[in-house]
Amino acid sequence: MARQPRLSLTHQLHHVLWRGNPHQPVLVDEADRQLLARLLLELAADHGVALHAWALMPDHIHLLLTPLRDGALSVFMQAVGRRYVQAFNRRHGRRGTLWEGRYRSTVLEPEPWLLRAMVWMDSHPWRSGVAPQPGAHPWTTAAHYLGLRTVGGLTVPPQFWALGNTPFAREAAYRTLLEQGCDAASTQALTDAAIQGWALGSAPFVAHLQAQSARRLEKAKPGRPPRVEHHASQKNE
Repeated sequence: MARQPRLSLTHQLHHVLWRGNPHQPVLVDEADRQLLARLLLELAADHGVALHAWALMPDHIHLLLTPLRDGALSVFMQAVGRRYVQAFNRRHGRRGTLWEGRYRSTVLEPEPWLLRAMVWMDSHPWRSGVAPQPGAHPWTTAAHYLGLRTVGGLTVPPQFWALGNTPFAREAAYRTLLEQGCDAASTQALTDAAIQGWALGSAPFVAHLQAQSARRLEKAKPGRPPRVEHHASQKNE
């Protein structure tokens, strides 16, 4: 069976997951992380993508973004992949592909999934044992949203602005969210949606998206369609 095209809809929030080949790191050292972060920011601006958050892990990356014009997501990811792999291979004396395959993507309903996805990404190194506390790892966007450093080029989503009336209030509220973490059910839903490519949101949200796309946006219900009984017309008595 032919696989479905990746889910990509203009002006919708997307979670993108890109994995390295099995047992192959995609980020070896700080220079790699600096390069990838710079390419993400530069090429997002060039190709019409609003980049909200990321987690750059040793063997995979997560991105939270909104494509602002038709085809922007695919062109952006191709440009990032091409330039990064060329530089990575050159630095590390290797050849060939770096990624497991094509990136995976899904569309999220901003309420309530945007902040949940941000918290999930920004607490990823802490959950994985890479960082001692939320915000301590420099290769997520947590430090930006906690006011510890500025990452120029990120597009701050309105849901973050709504956390407080001042920078201090927003940063404190976001730190609380990071410390609370993403609940197990939301983590599983975000993971499954990214891997399987189904839209994540309420039934009305998914139905609205489905009207814009010929691609099926949610998993088919298990089992066969209900059987319809056909009865012969009865004669009038």
